[in-house]
Amino acid sequence: MCHVGPAATPHRADRGGARDEREDEGGGEGRSDNFSTRARSNAGTRAGECRTRREIGARFEQHALVYLQRQRLVLVARNVHCRGGELDLVMRDRDGTLVFVEVRARARRGYGGAAASVGWHKRQRLLLAARDFLAARAQALEAMPGACRFDLVTFEGGRLTWLRDAFRADDE
Repeated sequence: MCHVGPAATPHRADRGGARDEREDEGGGEGRSDNFSTRARSNAGTRAGECRTRREIGARFEQHALVYLQRQRLVLVARNVHCRGGELDLVMRDRDGTLVFVEVRARARRGYGGAAASVGWHKRQRLLLAARDFLAARAQALEAMPGACRFDLVTFEGGRLTWLRDAFRADDE
């Protein structure tokens, strides 16, 4: 059985500070969003903010959510705790695909970076959590999704990268 975290509330994007949001012109599967100043300032560099890893993670998840909503994905659930682990964001793409999003942040690219931190064991936990989510929510979802996808949103050095279809259930 899955447990959904606190209800999502509409988020008004922070209007303070400059935004430089550019999609990666290089094509490929990733999209980038450069907001190093905002990400670092909101990650707790000011006194009294974000004292725990959980709070910092929640801030990055919120940044990822806002970015994906701008890409016209719709939030289905967030912080879903299932037998396999936690699903950071569950969203629905414009074509009806159910998207399970893992959010990772790293200050530096050492040890392979944020994307490399989602190894085989983490992918297996995400797959199990997604299966549990689908089983638990089958009746609540308007219709079973025709397709599911696993995306990864990474933050490295203040840069957001969206990796669509980062891995599949049949990957080894």
